[in-house]
Amino acid sequence: MLGWFPGHMNKARRQIKDALPEIDVVIEVLDARLPYSSANPMLAELTRHKPVLKILSRADLADPERTAEWVAFFDAQEDTRALAITTTNTRELKKIPKLCHELAGAVRADRDVRVMVMGIPNVGKSTLINGLAGRKIAKTGNEPAVTKRQQKVRIDGRVALIDTPGVLWPKIEDQASAYRLAASGAIRDTAIEYTDVAIITSAELAKRYPTELTARYKLKALPTYEAPIAQDVDADGPQKPDFLAIAGFDGYAILKEIAGKRGGLRPGGEADLHRGAEVLLHELRDGKLGRLTLETPDDIPPPPLQIDEDSSAQSDA
Repeated sequence: MLGWFPGHMNKARRQIKDALPEIDVVIEVLDARLPYSSANPMLAELTRHKPVLKILSRADLADPERTAEWVAFFDAQEDTRALAITTTNTRELKKIPKLCHELAGAVRADRDVRVMVMGIPNVGKSTLINGLAGRKIAKTGNEPAVTKRQQKVRIDGRVALIDTPGVLWPKIEDQASAYRLAASGAIRDTAIEYTDVAIITSAELAKRYPTELTARYKLKALPTYEAPIAQDVDADGPQKPDFLAIAGFDGYAILKEIAGKRGGLRPGGEADLHRGAEVLLHELRDGKLGRLTLETPDDIPPPPLQIDEDSSAQSDA
């Protein structure tokens, strides 16, 4: 469970809550490679009574078949539309004002549709706003939490945009999502052990995209993973999911081989796992392994069971 909630993000949450009553439509920018993990459940709670346009950014880096599944998944939800785009593609951006008007419904003729743009850090939110405005309005960067305050800009199509700082939630309960976010760069590389992220990502890629992984790094094989027997597992404290067992591949062995093939061998033949992690994660983020998506709608965990307090009280009696 990852806790990471800087003070400026807490302030941003309050600003979003205060501004929402005047907003007609919410644009939530998601990373098309991980649309579930890059969706902030705290923002979903804040905006649950507003129509939402889900923008799946970086669609040029994502698996097009998986992206189509995600668009259909979101479009099936009430008061929700989804659009997969590359945020630098002007032709694709022109669809957004029309979709905002459709979601907003009847708006007075003498005012713009008011749209709040939100999302977690480093999903392309500022690039999207600059593209819609046709000029540099929002600061961009390949680091989380570049935008620090709300900004307002009017764009063509009678739409007024309000940008918000990228906001992560106080605790990322889903550990699988935390590792996917770290792999994409949405979480700072110092937030989770860097080599652990790469080991788990190696196993996930072996499961989902074995051809692309073996071709990129000229791997001879993708070794499977054997989980340790129960008595070998340290029972102190809460147990983390065994993500290698879930994926079925030995990410540690895969990362060692990647390191060895990319200048990561130390004297004596020992593999430099940190070097291997740098190669894998940087190339994944840059799209050098191909168009990949790290999750599908089937990977969304089921909601927690709701306990009926009345039934519980009767059983206790």
